[in-house]
Amino acid sequence: MKGLRAQMASFDRPARLLMVNQFAINLGFYMLMPYLADHLAHGLGLAAWTVGLVLGVRNLSHQGMFLIGGTLADRYGCKPMILTGCTLRTVAFGLLAVADTLPALIAASALTGLAGALFNPAVRAYLAADAGEERRVEAFAAFNVFYQAGILIGPLAGLALLTWDFGAVCTASALIFGVLAVLQARALPARAPADRSAEPAWRAVAADWRTVAANGPFLLFTAAMTGSYVLAFQVYLALPLRARDLFGEQTGLVTGAVFAVSALAALSGQLKLTAWAKRSLSGPQAIAYGLVVMGTAFLPLLPGVPEGAIGVASGVFALLLCASLLAWGGALLYPFEMDTLVRLSEDRLIATYYGAYSTVSGIAVSLGNLAVGALFDTGIQWLPWAALVATGFTSAGLVRRLHHAGHLAPKPVPVPG
Repeated sequence: MKGLRAQMASFDRPARLLMVNQFAINLGFYMLMPYLADHLAHGLGLAAWTVGLVLGVRNLSHQGMFLIGGTLADRYGCKPMILTGCTLRTVAFGLLAVADTLPALIAASALTGLAGALFNPAVRAYLAADAGEERRVEAFAAFNVFYQAGILIGPLAGLALLTWDFGAVCTASALIFGVLAVLQARALPARAPADRSAEPAWRAVAADWRTVAANGPFLLFTAAMTGSYVLAFQVYLALPLRARDLFGEQTGLVTGAVFAVSALAALSGQLKLTAWAKRSLSGPQAIAYGLVVMGTAFLPLLPGVPEGAIGVASGVFALLLCASLLAWGGALLYPFEMDTLVRLSEDRLIATYYGAYSTVSGIAVSLGNLAVGALFDTGIQWLPWAALVATGFTSAGLVRRLHHAGHLAPKPVPVPG
C-alpha cells in the first residue's frame, strides 16, 4: 500500500482522480452484473433465451460501440464522454431496479453497454495524455491496481446488498455512477480536443477511421494481442467449467475463490512486476513475456479432472494457480500494451485507436469463446487447455516477430531546426 500511495502522489490530480474513478466504476459495475442473470431467471422468471438476449444486448452495445465512443472522445473531448457514460450508467442501473418487462430490460441493458463504450476509451486516452510519454507505463500500472480492486470488492458488496433485494444493488450502483458524474463534472479539468477541419463531421470521422485502418503496425499488433483477451476471459468460461467438473452443481465457492485469487494476484503483483519490467525489459519484451505466462497458466489443467479427495484438492489448487498466473501475466503486459497503443497512434486519435482496439478484442473474445466451447464439446479433456496454452505462446511469438521487424519501435522524434 505504501508503494501505491507513493505512486499515486507522484501523478497530477487528474490522473489520480481517474484512477480512483476507475475503482468506483468497477465497484458499481461488478456489484451488479454478476447477479443480473440470476435476477432475470429466478427473480423475474424469464426464459433462458430471454436472459441470453438481455445479456447479449449489453455485450453487443458495449463491444460494438467502443470505436464510436473513442471517435466521439477525440472529436468532442474526453471529459464530455466520461460524464455522458457515467450519466447513462446511472439511468441504466436505475431502470434495472424497477424494470420487469422485456423492452425495459433490453433498453437498460443496451444503455449499460453504451455507457461503458463511451467512457472507457475516453478515460484511457485522458490518462495517457495527462501522464505523458515518460510516465504512461507507471500510470497504467497504478490504474490497473484500482481497476482490479473494484473487481475484487464489487461482487462482495453486491452480495451483501442482496440480503435486501436486487433493487437495492441496482440503486447503490446507480448512486455510485451518479456521484461519479457530479464529482468529475466539478473536479476533472476539461481538455480541448485536437483542432478539426471545417469539413462535415461525417467526412472528418471517415478520414479518422481511414487513418486507423491504414496504420499497418497498429493492425498487426491488434491482431497479435487478441489472444491475450481470449485467455483472460477464460476466468468466466473455462475455469468455471472445470470447477463444475470437480464439484458438479456446487461450484459457487470455488468460482468465487477463483475471481478473488485472480484480483488479489493482480493487486499484489502489478507495481512490482511493472518496476521489474521497466528495469529489465523493453515494452514488447514485457508484453511477450506476459503472454507466455498467460499461456503457461493453463498447463496445470492439462492432466484432466482428478478423482478422489486428494485429486479434488489438487484440482482446486490447479484452478487457483491458473487464475494467479493469468492475472500476473496480464499485470505484466497491460501497462506496456497501453503504452504501445499510444506510440503506434503517434499521439493522434488516441481514443479512436483505443476504441478500435477494444472493438476488435471484443469480437475476438466472442469468436474465441465459441471455439473454446466447441473444444469442450469434443469430450477430449486435454484439448481446450492445450489450445489455450498454444494461444498464449502463439500471441507471444507474433509480438516478438513484430518487435524484431521494427513494427513496435518508438517513432523517432524530429529535431527542430
